[in-house]
Amino acid sequence: MRELSGKVAVVTGASGGIGRALAVRFAAEGMSLMLADVDPRGLAETAAMVSGVKVLTQMTDVSDAPAVHHLANRAFSELGGVHVLCNNAGVFQGGRMWTRTEEDFAWLLGVNVWGVLHGIREFVPRMIEQDTEGHIVNSVSVAGLFAGPNLGGQAVSKYAALAASQSLAHDLRQVGSKLRVTALCPGGVRTGISRSERVRPADLAVARTRDDLFSQEWLEALVEKGVDPAEVADATVAAIRDERFLVLTHASYERSLVEQTATLLDGGVPGPPDYE
Repeated sequence: MRELSGKVAVVTGASGGIGRALAVRFAAEGMSLMLADVDPRGLAETAAMVSGVKVLTQMTDVSDAPAVHHLANRAFSELGGVHVLCNNAGVFQGGRMWTRTEEDFAWLLGVNVWGVLHGIREFVPRMIEQDTEGHIVNSVSVAGLFAGPNLGGQAVSKYAALAASQSLAHDLRQVGSKLRVTALCPGGVRTGISRSERVRPADLAVARTRDDLFSQEWLEALVEKGVDPAEVADATVAAIRDERFLVLTHASYERSLVEQTATLLDGGVPGPPDYE
């Protein structure tokens, strides 16, 4: 998909970070926007940062199927179609596997997995029916490639998001669709992901544990020295144009993937990468 001007992009998790950077970058390409998030203030701030294109916003909890259905209805009816779908909304929850509660997994899987699945189910059939070039970008995270200590719940959700992305790419090719897929796997990026608890639903709230808080502090240090979200948005646009499936934010992850495969084939347990 080489030409973006005049097309329509949908971005979830658009109130800040990578989602905001994607919105700004797509607007610079001349794309109309449908922006979604659970944070109304951040969503409005993102919308105010773009000009010269049509921008719609919608409060949307991506873990809620009817909410995503409504988002899709608005995008197709009010913008005339959708050409780029970014299932970008995501949350972080750290801690050891045996300390994570049902509420923790319900939250992680609801946003990080069901958010992607709802987006696929609501948008992709209609995008196929358009019979135009298009692209689905799923924000997976490097946690979908490497399962490290204190990141078990996160890895479970993100590995699932990667599997969904890969299977979707195969399914689309099998039916001869013009749509393509990118799995965006960022590592350290200057976003608010470490403060995910601020948007956690009250009915899924649980007491914080020491290992959970340790993981949050680790992530805060990681994102503080991370790359600019605008760089990730630039890489995403390049991937859309080049029809590239996997996008990494750090070159060291390529080496880590090779090392991980070798360790697995040798019967060992792969170590975590240098998350950077």
